[in-house]
Amino acid sequence: MAENKIFAGPRVRRMRNGLGLTQTSMAEGLGISPSYLNLIERNQRPLTVQLLLKLASVYKIDLDELQGESGGVATQLREVFADPLLTGEVPSPQELVEVADAAPNVAGGIMKLYRAYREQAERLSDLAGLMARDGQGSSLSSARLPIDEVRDAFEHCSYYFAAIDDAAETFHEQLKPGDDLPAALKTWLQKTHGVVVRTLPIHAMPNLRRRYDRHSMRLFLSERLSPFDRLQEMAMEACLLMLQPEIQASLETLDLSSPEAKRLARFELARYAAHALIMPYGSFLAAAQRFRYDLDLLASRFQVSFEQVANRLVSLGRSSAPGIAFFLMEIDQAGNRFRKIGAHGFPHSSFGGLCPRLNIHAAFSQPGQLMAEAAEVLDGDTFLTIARTIEGPKTAFGERVRRTAILLACDITQGAETIYGDVARVTSGTVGIGVSCRLCERSGCLSRAQAPVTRPLGLDEMVTGLSVFDFQ
Repeated sequence: MAENKIFAGPRVRRMRNGLGLTQTSMAEGLGISPSYLNLIERNQRPLTVQLLLKLASVYKIDLDELQGESGGVATQLREVFADPLLTGEVPSPQELVEVADAAPNVAGGIMKLYRAYREQAERLSDLAGLMARDGQGSSLSSARLPIDEVRDAFEHCSYYFAAIDDAAETFHEQLKPGDDLPAALKTWLQKTHGVVVRTLPIHAMPNLRRRYDRHSMRLFLSERLSPFDRLQEMAMEACLLMLQPEIQASLETLDLSSPEAKRLARFELARYAAHALIMPYGSFLAAAQRFRYDLDLLASRFQVSFEQVANRLVSLGRSSAPGIAFFLMEIDQAGNRFRKIGAHGFPHSSFGGLCPRLNIHAAFSQPGQLMAEAAEVLDGDTFLTIARTIEGPKTAFGERVRRTAILLACDITQGAETIYGDVARVTSGTVGIGVSCRLCERSGCLSRAQAPVTRPLGLDEMVTGLSVFDFQ
């Protein structure tokens, strides 16, 4: 029967030093040579079961201490080294375990420094937001991943790309789809480029939405996708083939710094082009105005999803025929933000989107239900906000649904043109919101989650306010 072996040299050395023993004296107590103990402490020899029992009986050592918690420490170190600031310095998982084992205090110090760095970065971000709110520029920056660069680019540009929209509208006319755009796209892909579209079962593509096989000229779509998403994937492939010059020209206007960022932005522009093809500008704007921007009716009219309609409404920025200046944000239930688009309508300085009082957060309590209300920021500006949850690809039994929420908003004066503006007029009042808790000076807020950086806390032993972050 093979012995169980444990390599725990650094822990043995720490225990020996804690007991004030030399290697020679501990080796005598364990009945082994000093040179063998030296090899154990350098992880060149294992701790056998017999040695573990000897350590426990002679030195009253808890054997659980030799198991250690290096796994948890190594996981935290892995998070530290995943920061973009340390790009190119990522050690192997084994190295992290060795650091956690050999120098736990050093590992703890690294994590404390990293937490302090992140806290300072958040404070600088808050101060930058405060300066932007006051109309002052800021040169504060930090290392960013390509996806962060892409999100920032789309967040601060007008989400209307004229060249793509015009070309997509022309392409739609050439297809002459009638009432069956999916069939028209399949026919065009096969006749023009020899691309055959096939839907594959989940077991054949368990982790993919789509896959284009250049060798066999086949576009595979997962059966997890709804008919709306399958249409979008086909439209994206057609636009990448037909509108490549327009997509490339629009990509160059974003001024991205890395090939990876450009690849991600090209995918976003391809999705934009797909929406423009499925919902051509002229006919979509006319329908939106006729339906008073009722998202469900528009989704039914163009046979698309709520999410696709919401994204298309943000892109109605043609100067000769503009729509309402909507802006859009998408988050998950934990508050992670995925998208924020619509710079021509988004009031960046006063509407940050992180306020817990926004109905986008409440939408998760009523999945699939549309919520509309008026929201007023501290400077007095009021917005019509429309929120609803959306779900990702279909899941099998036992799989967790991917659920996010979309916030679609516009100035309240433009909101009066929508069917949802009627809700704002009949409600008893508006919801007071802020940019974020750290920058919000609204007193008596039951939803406050953080102390404001602009005011000192006014804690008083004799008086307790509604919030644990009472300020002066």
